[in-house]
Amino acid sequence: MPFLIVPLLILLAVIVLVPLGLVRRYQVGTSRQRARGWLVAINVGGFAISTLLFITAAAITSLWIPDALRYSAAGAAVGGVLGVVGLWLTRWEPGADALHYTPNRWLVLGLTLVVIARILYGLWRAVASSRAGLSGESWFVAAGVAGAMAAGAVVLGYYLVFWLGVRRQVKQHAARRLRRM
Repeated sequence: MPFLIVPLLILLAVIVLVPLGLVRRYQVGTSRQRARGWLVAINVGGFAISTLLFITAAAITSLWIPDALRYSAAGAAVGGVLGVVGLWLTRWEPGADALHYTPNRWLVLGLTLVVIARILYGLWRAVASSRAGLSGESWFVAAGVAGAMAAGAVVLGYYLVFWLGVRRQVKQHAARRLRRM
């Protein structure tokens, strides 16, 4: 009996922490922030590696789950377009000593809602398809793994393009500061 308590505690922690993490991500994603060169470089590198690994995993996954690579590539492309729109809608505040930016609240909210909707839909489909005992088809396929991967790719594509744009703005701001000297 005590062995059952640990998995239940882990499940409870996930149920509580995932929504809190999503709310906190939205709060941070919509706040005014200082564009620090080192942090921008870490984010660009991290999202570039993550996107590369994600697309590689989607290619491997497509061996078992039809359309996983195609959906992931399309999701990354849509995310890239949203990243350009996000840069365009971001409020930039160049100062004498630093560049500040405030991302668009509606776009960040939209991305957060995509993640929430995809998590809830994936859970619902997984439970429904496992109960139905679909004949001949894996319940992973029925749960919409390719669609979930597309939603993840949208988020990765958005943040990769967004941080590349922030990097460009930081470099332009630094160049303007040098010209003034």
